[in-house]
Amino acid sequence: MRRILLTLLLFPHVCLAIRNTPGGLWRQVSIVCKPGHIAGTVLQEEVFRRTGLRWPLVATLPAAGDAVVMEEGPLAAEAFAILSGDRNGRRVLRITGSPQRGLLYGAGRLLRLMEMRKGSVTMPVSVDVEAAPQKAIRGHQIGYRNLANSYDGWTPAQYDRYIREQIIFGANSIEAIPFMPASPHFTVSSREMTRRMSEICQRYDADYWVWTPATFDLNDTSKRNYFLRQFDTLFRESPRLDAVFFPGGDPGNNPPELVIPLLEELSVPLKKFHPKAMIWLSLQGFEPAQCKFVYDYIRDKKPRWLAGLVVGPGSPSPEDTRSAISAPYKLRHYPDITHTVRADFPVAWFDPAFAFTLGREPVNPQPYYYSMAYRAIEPFIDGFIGYSDGAHDDLNKMVWNQLGWNANADPRETVRQYASFFWGPDVRDAAADGILALERNWVGPIVENGGIAATLSHWQRLEAAAPALKGDWRWQMMLLRAYYDAYTRLRQIRESELETAACKALLAGPQAMREAENILSRADSCVMPAWRNRIVELCEALFRSVALQTSVKKYKASGPERGAVLDFVDRPLNNRWWLEDEFKRIRQLPPAEQRLAIDTIARWEDPGPGSFYDDVGHVGKSQHVVRGEDLNTDPLMRRSDNPGFDWWDGGMSRKRLSWMTSMRWPTAMRYDRLDTSAQYTVRISGYGESLVRANGQRLKATVYGKGIGEIKEFPVPQELTKTGSLLLTWDAIDEEHLNWRQHSRVAEVWLIKR
Repeated sequence: MRRILLTLLLFPHVCLAIRNTPGGLWRQVSIVCKPGHIAGTVLQEEVFRRTGLRWPLVATLPAAGDAVVMEEGPLAAEAFAILSGDRNGRRVLRITGSPQRGLLYGAGRLLRLMEMRKGSVTMPVSVDVEAAPQKAIRGHQIGYRNLANSYDGWTPAQYDRYIREQIIFGANSIEAIPFMPASPHFTVSSREMTRRMSEICQRYDADYWVWTPATFDLNDTSKRNYFLRQFDTLFRESPRLDAVFFPGGDPGNNPPELVIPLLEELSVPLKKFHPKAMIWLSLQGFEPAQCKFVYDYIRDKKPRWLAGLVVGPGSPSPEDTRSAISAPYKLRHYPDITHTVRADFPVAWFDPAFAFTLGREPVNPQPYYYSMAYRAIEPFIDGFIGYSDGAHDDLNKMVWNQLGWNANADPRETVRQYASFFWGPDVRDAAADGILALERNWVGPIVENGGIAATLSHWQRLEAAAPALKGDWRWQMMLLRAYYDAYTRLRQIRESELETAACKALLAGPQAMREAENILSRADSCVMPAWRNRIVELCEALFRSVALQTSVKKYKASGPERGAVLDFVDRPLNNRWWLEDEFKRIRQLPPAEQRLAIDTIARWEDPGPGSFYDDVGHVGKSQHVVRGEDLNTDPLMRRSDNPGFDWWDGGMSRKRLSWMTSMRWPTAMRYDRLDTSAQYTVRISGYGESLVRANGQRLKATVYGKGIGEIKEFPVPQELTKTGSLLLTWDAIDEEHLNWRQHSRVAEVWLIKR
């Protein structure tokens, strides 16, 4: 058995081989389990839910008939073993689990192993599996609050089901967010749901955490006392509570000198009601000196109320934090698996068409990317509870749950188990391939990615082949992404062509502005009405099935950045809005100035023969940008800058799109085959400072605008281009004292041949 465990850990694809072994039908099966054990109940109910078969729960092995025997054994915490065999001519499958949770995880693994259809269950002829989790903390934050794009519309029954499903895929921790103001979608009060979630975790023997920031000045005695009184109620009403997580920032802005005394005081009533519960602290938003204060306090005071530290967005790195604290203090990760941009794990080189429409919280299955990111962090952490703001990241949660058991878990195998468990074995492989194709939709320029259309065709065939899944919210989410991606691609192709045609018309001069406006207005006619209508239908279905709020106006999403993809389905993907505003401005200019202004606009991205233009953060318009390492060697994107996308005017800014797509500064920009006899000028747009070098020599600016959209110009000494090649690099600038929104950045770079 130990040999089998080692094999599974090193070669997780062996599970796939086991499952492909020809199996047999199991219909009338007894579940032999200790009375009242939740594992037996979960197995019975999940089989019934998918097959209609009611396998009886019994305390002792019957004299005849197939059976699943569940019994506790001397295994490591949460470990289990599943072994099939024959006894007196009948099949007996035995699940042995540790007294603490092992049987429940064994039942979950068996459910993911089964092929369940109406009226039957198919299992491999031979099963011999043993597993134990590598990480002691594995879970997700599913806060009942208005900022979430779906959780605030759930009932206690939906929370019960969702927590059960997390456990079936290997989670052992759930984090709630108490003390929340009312949402228009609430089904019960925040206080009631906080208590009910505690009860659910108690029933499934899952650790129950709460996330409790202080969003006020802790020097305010009145607010501080009220904050502590809320905890008294929480501690008293929660049947189970294992941990309190206090974020140092995001939100909150209090120094550790005030935070630590608060938490020490809070630990007294916590221990009174929940003696084994502990407090955790993150260093999010702390300055280096403040982090050192915390490290020194832990080293010198050795607080017994503190379990450990949490690393998340805005924290010191896991490796730095791990090296700063010693045992017995633990390190928990708070991974942002819910956001695509302006996030801890942004999509690598996201096409702006997706960034401006799908935005920050779309349906975002990324099993391969998150597997790489997890493996980079895994050696330094004792576990994780993922940051989630809605159901849209559901697949990512399951992937992380499995990685917590085995860091080498095969992403495709996890996706196959996901598809089989939720949608059935008949669509398992095709649906798994469809999910993986959705991840690939976001690779490279949207216009060049013909696989996006193929992905939609694949999901359309699945949609037609599995009408029974029409009401399943997970199914609806994948369909929404497939249609949305393909529709956005068609719009991008068409609107790029319209902008090109409009700029060409403008070469005739100011009198062509009306013609250019007419060309741009052709985008008002829908490029593919059937696809757009299907997107609208799926958004409605998702609101009804899982309270997914894809629109601020229609579904009362808390804000446009909170998954409101329906509100952006028609957002221009070219510079139409900016051009229309420029035309209004230019019409007010004297005639002599209008021609120059129009010519500048018309030639913005086409500066003429021998000159070059790059929208440096645009994956499809940055041909001279030198890319750094890829995700295989730099999955956390620490050594290679990744484009960022500014969020202005609620995502509906009328500014030029290239000004909202930027990089801190590119790794480098390379130009070859230049005219060795020509004079060149580097022109840059962006924000703030730009300390640019050409072939290692700092360039001096003759124009140096620092505002958004303002221009900088740097003549290039002719001797620097005598080899026909030019490499632009940027000196780093220490702006850590500024909010990241005020950091200098580069949006566009021209190399102009004079």
